[in-house]
Amino acid sequence: MKIRSYQMWKVQPRWLFLKIETDEGIAGWGEPVIEGRADTVRTAVDELMGQLIGKDAANIEDHWQQMYRSGFYRGGPEVMSAIAGIDQALWDIKGRALGVPIYQLLGGACRDKLRVYRWIGGDRPSDIREQALLAHEQGYTALKMNGTEELHYIDSFKKVQAVCDRVAAIRDALGFDMDIAVDFHGRVHKSMAKVLARELDAYKLMFIEEPVLSENIEALREIARYTPTPIATGERMFSRWDFKKLLSDGYVDIIQPDLSHAGGISEVKKIAAMAEAYDVAVAPHCPLGPVALAACVQIDCCTPNVFIQEQSLGIHYNRGGDLLDYIKDPAIFTYKDGFIELPSGKGLCVDPDEAVLERAASEPHNWKNPIWRNFDGTIAEW
Repeated sequence: MKIRSYQMWKVQPRWLFLKIETDEGIAGWGEPVIEGRADTVRTAVDELMGQLIGKDAANIEDHWQQMYRSGFYRGGPEVMSAIAGIDQALWDIKGRALGVPIYQLLGGACRDKLRVYRWIGGDRPSDIREQALLAHEQGYTALKMNGTEELHYIDSFKKVQAVCDRVAAIRDALGFDMDIAVDFHGRVHKSMAKVLARELDAYKLMFIEEPVLSENIEALREIARYTPTPIATGERMFSRWDFKKLLSDGYVDIIQPDLSHAGGISEVKKIAAMAEAYDVAVAPHCPLGPVALAACVQIDCCTPNVFIQEQSLGIHYNRGGDLLDYIKDPAIFTYKDGFIELPSGKGLCVDPDEAVLERAASEPHNWKNPIWRNFDGTIAEW
């Protein structure tokens, strides 16, 4: 079964879909994208696929090693996202060819169902209480919200109190019937992260996410001294080599590799196994589309230290397209009481609708990160 051809579609809100076809008529799907640099990733896919045309689609590990190691300069978000999407599509082909979900090829299911959480709020969170109540009515038992707007190296405690007030509003409305995660989003520098983490302790959070940027992971040692709340990070890490020091340092409780950024199914399965050896949980990052989520679910089904899954239905980024808009059967992502049932189809168990993709690709996105500035005009982290 040889790799014959491939095609990509760039569509709203900020996604890129990849289809790889074989000479036996079996095709697989991937979602290779880094938010804000879809065209760069698209070029990287073109470069990598040039090495794979005519090769046996079944040799996934060898293809992964070639894509990663054939470049003298390796890693980084764009290249690893390109590898990720190709890897997803190759696993999809293999699962479809063998007539089983991918997780059956990775050891089989180790759970009966998968817990998911919903995003509420936006980049600058507002209407938090109402959105939390809606999530509860929809059956969710866990949610995540951005904590704060931009914060300078040292900033006003008024902004810290505003975060606490928003979390308090959810606790007042729902008590402990709703688990809450607060995403610092790498917006917070070490000095303010210590303050914010300590002040949020009173609300017994499920976790705090990216209290500092991943390039400043040495700061987690100090932040961990200020809070017993589980610390999550890793969405901006792209290979097992990036995760090595994070895990060995011992100050992270939850890692969040992204199946469309961190080398795909092959690599994230290895990263999750590394984390298990350090008694660290996994909550895959996925504010992306249905193929990316389907890849996450396949890993989740067969990975015991996964405890919850992010998903993008209704997330504030999804303008012009949402999670279910590009697939033939939206029912595969039906959430019941905050859980999703294990899929029982073939491969990724998701079928994008090419006709819809073609129409959407006629008006492709040009999504870019917002540019924020602090009160004094200096560039702030978004």
